[in-house]
Amino acid sequence: MERITPIVKNLIIINVIFFLATEIMLRTSGIDLNQMLALYYFENSHFHLWQYITYMFMHGGVMHILFNMYALWAFGTPLEKIWGAQKFLFFYFSCGIGAALLHTGVNYYYFHQGLNALTAKGIPEEMIRSLFDKGQYLQAWKEVITVSDFNNMASSYIVSTVGASGAIYGILVAFGFMFPDAALMLIFFPVPIKAKYFIPILVGLDLFSGVTGVSLFGGNIAHFAHVGGALIGFVIMWYWRKGNSIDNNQFRYS
Repeated sequence: MERITPIVKNLIIINVIFFLATEIMLRTSGIDLNQMLALYYFENSHFHLWQYITYMFMHGGVMHILFNMYALWAFGTPLEKIWGAQKFLFFYFSCGIGAALLHTGVNYYYFHQGLNALTAKGIPEEMIRSLFDKGQYLQAWKEVITVSDFNNMASSYIVSTVGASGAIYGILVAFGFMFPDAALMLIFFPVPIKAKYFIPILVGLDLFSGVTGVSLFGGNIAHFAHVGGALIGFVIMWYWRKGNSIDNNQFRYS
């Protein structure tokens, strides 16, 4: 079993603390930390700038945090051993913030697409924003635009985002760069696949789900956050490799 590295260990501990604190406070005092620390759309009244970081430490359930923390340990540990603490932290948070920014950009597109369609029918923008800030809407709005467009619009503005998955997808991409021939398996497809094939396929499935709305991994998944984390991870790894910031010999590990 891979011996856990200090930064990975501390990140897992912090994630667990945030998860337990959220559950305990909600059950004992009715205070939902997600309203302050989950990532809201930037035009929503619940949005705060710090959410671009804190959302990475919030999770929606036991299985959510278990999967993410397992991936952080399994794929992050060998990377921290090679890079060291500072470079690993820079990479991790860059991917997590980049994931949130791409997710926000997609939400902006979906919300304003629906907003423009509704206001073109004479519905006041102030009314739409006011109700959405309260998590409400008028059923009649669904008759003005398609149900799909309305659902995208409403969820983009109202629904918050939690989880370390964006940063984890960046870690996966980096792992693929560093260990391209490592054999990986999906739970529902238990056949070993080399990382250099497995990870692009996984990101491609998220991109497909995000574009088509057909989720292959269940509902309520921020697919474009996953893609954003992977994209930032790819760009950083490509830049480091091109600039020889990482010793070329280090790419021979497999």
